[in-house]
Amino acid sequence: MIRPVTRSATVADIPAITAIYAHAVKYGTATFELDPPGEREMADRFRALADGGFPYLVASGDGEAGDGEVLGYAYAGPYRARIAYRYTLENSIYVAPDYHRQGVGRALMDRLLSEACARGFRQMIAVIGDSGQVASIALHRAAGFQTVGTFAAVGFKFGRWLDTVLMQRPLGLGATTLP
Repeated sequence: MIRPVTRSATVADIPAITAIYAHAVKYGTATFELDPPGEREMADRFRALADGGFPYLVASGDGEAGDGEVLGYAYAGPYRARIAYRYTLENSIYVAPDYHRQGVGRALMDRLLSEACARGFRQMIAVIGDSGQVASIALHRAAGFQTVGTFAAVGFKFGRWLDTVLMQRPLGLGATTLP
C-alpha cells in the first residue's frame, strides 16, 4: 500500500490531472463525458472551484511509489446552483490507473472530507456513474456515506445504459444544528 501525500492542487498539476481524467473518460464509466477535455478546459474548471473556495486536492507519491508524481486528484463543488444548496457539496475522486486499490482514493477522500468540514459545509453527495463501480461505492461506504438511491439507465456510454448511484454523508454537525 502506498502512503500518498495529499495537498491542495495548483495550476502546475493540471497536465497530470488532465491525463488522469482523460483515461477515465476514454476507458471508464465513472464519468459520463465521452470526449476528454483538454488542459485549458480542465484549468478553467479548477480555477472556478478554487476561486469559489472549494477544496481541490492532489495525491502524490511519497518516494516509495510515484516519486512526487500526481497519483490522483479529488475535489468538491456545488451540488446544485440554487442558493438553498449552499452547504451541500458533490465530490469527485479520480486515481491514475496504475495506482488503483493502493490507498490513494482513501487518502484523497479523508483529506477532502476534512477540508469540506473545515470550510463549514454540512452535506456531501456522491453521484457515482455506473452501479458497477464497486470500488468507488465501497470507498464511499467506508468513509461513512450511505446509499440514498439509484437512477436506473440514465447514461449511455460504450454502447450500454448506465445507472447512477447516489450516496450521502453528513459533514461536521450535518443537519443537527443550523449553519
